[in-house]
Amino acid sequence: MTPRKSSAEELTKEEIVYRAREQFIEKGYEKVTMRGLASKLGCSHGALYYYFKNKAELFYAVVEKDFAHLNQLLKDVVSGPNENQQKLHEILLCFIRFGLNQQKQYEFMFMMKNDEVDSLSHEASMQSYHKFAEAVFKLKNEKVQQDAIYSAFIALHGFVSHHCGYVTDFNEVKEAAEGHVQFILKGLT
Repeated sequence: MTPRKSSAEELTKEEIVYRAREQFIEKGYEKVTMRGLASKLGCSHGALYYYFKNKAELFYAVVEKDFAHLNQLLKDVVSGPNENQQKLHEILLCFIRFGLNQQKQYEFMFMMKNDEVDSLSHEASMQSYHKFAEAVFKLKNEKVQQDAIYSAFIALHGFVSHHCGYVTDFNEVKEAAEGHVQFILKGLT
């Protein structure tokens, strides 16, 4: 067993979030404890509580980074050089690719049901949906109804959640994903 780190050697907030992500993915939210995580990190559990008031807040910090990553991927597509219709196609495909290549993170972001984290995660997922909706609205040359955008988002989520745990990554269902995206695009016209 390694000795505890002194306060001068305590982990940074970013390091704690990174290592907590590993533990949440490996064990699941329910089985991770602040004491267990501190032991794994070789620090006092007080060091964790210095940055996070509880496990739910730490979990939210992990999920928040995942939402930021997804949002950045979508932003990169929108600001890319392609025509709007191609960008729209890529945004839909990007969402599926993200979800199937980061399945545990996706489950934490959009599918986890837990009273401790629901309110925090719900807020982040709604912000992510709004960024998605803004991107779709911006890329459509003609007007598109908000309910059509929401239906497209739910259709993407359905595709990802249907395949989570049954495939190892996006490449296994790439052809089906392309077909699904084409179907969704028809609904947005």
